[in-house]
Amino acid sequence: MASGINIRTFFEGKWHEGNIPVIRAADHGSWLGSTVFDGARYFDGMAPDLDLHSARVNRSAEAMLLTPTMAAQEIEGIARDGFKLYDKTAALYVRPMYWGIEDDGYGLGPHADYTGFALCLEEIPMSAPDNTTTLTTTSFRRPVLADNVTNAKAGCLYPNNYRMIAEARRKGFQNALVADANGNVAESATANVFIVKDGVAFTPIANGTFLAGLTRARHIKNLRADGVEVVEKVITFDEVRAADEVFLTGNFNKVSRVSQFDDVIYKSHAMATRARALYWDWAMSNR
Repeated sequence: MASGINIRTFFEGKWHEGNIPVIRAADHGSWLGSTVFDGARYFDGMAPDLDLHSARVNRSAEAMLLTPTMAAQEIEGIARDGFKLYDKTAALYVRPMYWGIEDDGYGLGPHADYTGFALCLEEIPMSAPDNTTTLTTTSFRRPVLADNVTNAKAGCLYPNNYRMIAEARRKGFQNALVADANGNVAESATANVFIVKDGVAFTPIANGTFLAGLTRARHIKNLRADGVEVVEKVITFDEVRAADEVFLTGNFNKVSRVSQFDDVIYKSHAMATRARALYWDWAMSNR
């Protein structure tokens, strides 16, 4: 079952109505997991950083040892053509994706020259400005590059993320705050994380265990331009517990306030509110 409604899929050179089948049973991506994707958003008649998301899916394909079949500009153009099929008030999730079709002759790796491509649009509402989530710790960790393709937005990484979410839900929380291999904070199971202390925003420094997201980078740039000190550093779980405020950033919701981490309650959401307002102002000025 798909996440959204009013789905349209670009596949084999044309748009199709609905959640059509694109991967076959014997495709490498189907049974050995050589799938990569990216996610952008279209809302209020704008698609912030769509060019960057289109470029990143190609980098993810290359990290998976696949050969991209579309230039980033082509991917962006396909998406923009697809937007015309919807009402201008629609909020869409934009998902370009690649997968391996054949193996490399040894049965394990994908053949670099046989790559499938599709782009899916799903109508999914944007979250409310005051959306909140709760976090807890998890026994699962983010892998390192030596273990997995952490330099790609790869489908094979997400079963581990869901194990984190499932564990958090069993504990009565909505999301998990995840450690890297050294036991420091990496991100949540679904998004990058920021903490705020005494008016300074901190976020874990990119160390190869998680994707430092495009939306994360946009928030850092916006906040700094607005006079906020933003520091990328190693962050411990104790620092999260001692923070004045915690929020998550990612393409899907842009900003999500954190109301609780285990038994710690956060009453302030001022920086999250500021980051969201700055993001919308930036997006509107670049629409």
